[in-house]
Amino acid sequence: MLQPPLSADRERSGREKMAVPRRNGLREEDEEDEALFEEDDGLVLLPESDTPPHLRDLAAAAELGDLAALRRALDNLGGSIDEPVEDGDTALHLTCLYGYLPCVQLLLERGASLEAKDEDGGIPLHDACAGGFTEIVELLIHSTSDPECVKRILESVDVEGDTPLHHAARGEHVDVIRLLLAAGASPTKTNIYGKTPSELADPDTEARRILGAAAIDMPCQQS
Repeated sequence: MLQPPLSADRERSGREKMAVPRRNGLREEDEEDEALFEEDDGLVLLPESDTPPHLRDLAAAAELGDLAALRRALDNLGGSIDEPVEDGDTALHLTCLYGYLPCVQLLLERGASLEAKDEDGGIPLHDACAGGFTEIVELLIHSTSDPECVKRILESVDVEGDTPLHHAARGEHVDVIRLLLAAGASPTKTNIYGKTPSELADPDTEARRILGAAAIDMPCQQS
């Protein structure tokens, strides 16, 4: 998974997986790299990708948000839709990370798991929340009628103890924060650094205010 630079003002160690601004699918610092991508049957692939050969079409379509190519790849898929295509990410992780709503919808229709974890313990909802993709977050939450499944994905934590709400708070994605809280996400859950979601948003922001108010409204919530 492409990794953004770590922010010095965040209490984070190791790698932080976030959706970051890209142009033509690349981070700005990657634009100077020569021959980063190469053509393969009309799709663009990383030349040194660790993607298994039978999943390369699926990975490429997911990374590019090519809905027609994704449908073809799924029709011809010889493995599981939840098999990691790169760095532990499933196709659903990638489409949530890059914000490709139609691709996310197709993958869910084909049975992609909401609870598949990447190499850092994150589920697709973590990626959608990090990127502030409100429609995708709403789709993920409402794609199952099982309240226990919804509860599990809202409470799911990555290796740093961050829930999807922590990711949304860090990005100060207000609409996503409101959506998660309405669905039952805990505003008092702490990560491994002892931080609640509100403590990850900058002071004097709408995100901080909303999260702080939500935490006050449920003082008995267990961390």
